[in-house]
Amino acid sequence: MIAHIAVALSLTLFTPSAAADALPLPGVGVTYSERAGDPVRLSAYGLGTRSTYLRARGGATFVRQRALSEAAVSPDARTVAGVPAAYRDGHDALHLTDRATGATRRVRTVRKPLTASYVSWSRDSRKVALTVERKAAGRWRAAGFTVVDVAAGTARTVLLSGLDPSAGFWWTPAGDLIARYGDGLRAYRASDGAVLSTHAGIGRPTGPEDSYSPSGGRLALWCPPRFAERLCVADPATGRISRRVAIRPEAVFGWWDENHVIAVLAHQGGHRLAVVDLNGRTRRALAAIPAGTWTARLWLGFTRG
Repeated sequence: MIAHIAVALSLTLFTPSAAADALPLPGVGVTYSERAGDPVRLSAYGLGTRSTYLRARGGATFVRQRALSEAAVSPDARTVAGVPAAYRDGHDALHLTDRATGATRRVRTVRKPLTASYVSWSRDSRKVALTVERKAAGRWRAAGFTVVDVAAGTARTVLLSGLDPSAGFWWTPAGDLIARYGDGLRAYRASDGAVLSTHAGIGRPTGPEDSYSPSGGRLALWCPPRFAERLCVADPATGRISRRVAIRPEAVFGWWDENHVIAVLAHQGGHRLAVVDLNGRTRRALAAIPAGTWTARLWLGFTRG
């Protein structure tokens, strides 16, 4: 009986006749298609670090945040974590804004010339992880991570040696951190950066949205070079690849639900944001993305529920 209900819901979710709202996204030339009952909600977007737009609380309009280089809404939708566009008093920071009151707290993170960015919310909305970088030989390289305690308004930074230069730190459902490590990934304890496990050769975590499925039972990865496919799915408990998805997306912006991801695919000279199942089939188009917009490093942030 449960299986039949799940199939019925899936068919309802992806039926073309369901009413959709067209949400224009200012500044990027994109219109996003949203339906009532969607399991995720587009809450922020931007072009690299040059422009950031945030969805109005309880509405469908997006407002540019000129003081921020990125912003992400917490899983409980109560708080916005924003990285400022510039240092203040020689420090980088994280801005925490209460969506109900509009009140903002500024939490210092790292001292110049380090930066702390790429917001990752813990699933309980209590903490934010940021990737710490320093510039060397003209290139930004990962140096560690900062964890911000939202209730306390405090930040703790852990600098690590031996990191992959392109590592980015993201929460696991259990409250640890994962980051790219060569053609695989490594898990770290959030309190002190101790290495908990290393999975070599299974592929790098997708990002910047959550690589873990809603249940935490699946992990989206960029397939290692030995496979023709680009997107792989692994069992987090074993570190083994359980599925190779027959698509080659340009990006994956997290999971739509337990059986679908949100992917950007090449389409008619540009790109298309789409809901794709784990058999590689496009089940729903969400937006057409002009080639120039994608080249300008479009990013998208979603909130579940």
